[in-house]
Amino acid sequence: MKTLTASCFFVLFFALLSPLTAIGETQDASPLFSSTLQSADNKPVALAQYRGKPLVVNFWARWCPPCRAEIPELSAFQKTHRGQIEVLGIGLEDDATAVSAFMKQHKMDYTVLLTGNQGTPLMQALGNKQGGLPYTLFIDRQGRVVGKKIGLLRQTDLAKAAELLLAR
Repeated sequence: MKTLTASCFFVLFFALLSPLTAIGETQDASPLFSSTLQSADNKPVALAQYRGKPLVVNFWARWCPPCRAEIPELSAFQKTHRGQIEVLGIGLEDDATAVSAFMKQHKMDYTVLLTGNQGTPLMQALGNKQGGLPYTLFIDRQGRVVGKKIGLLRQTDLAKAAELLLAR
């Protein structure tokens, strides 16, 4: 119980204080594109199919309050930028049935994939050494991470990310 409480505090701390970080030197997103995750209907999805598209990649979990809070922002962003920028919700989850119900309840209208036990290693390979959630990456058409954020996304973060992604 102490570990869970400490983890929740860490997540909330970063959710409130972490700014969107534009990366001076771009980071390679190859670990993402070489992954195969599960869809919410329990089918394998090779992330290589997203190479060449501007992406907002949001790592989340159902138990994470800031993750839940940013779902409406991500849904609105996807609606506004449909056809220009793809939003991928990557759930650190393994129960497709529970995630499908959660998606309906929270009106998640963007692509959601499940990591099973690959979640933490994938986040770490993509620059989130602490494993904090939510963790969001902004990946340009060339497959480079051009921005990232640990913590709650706000509309201003997504607007800045859209500028970064659409300018390239």
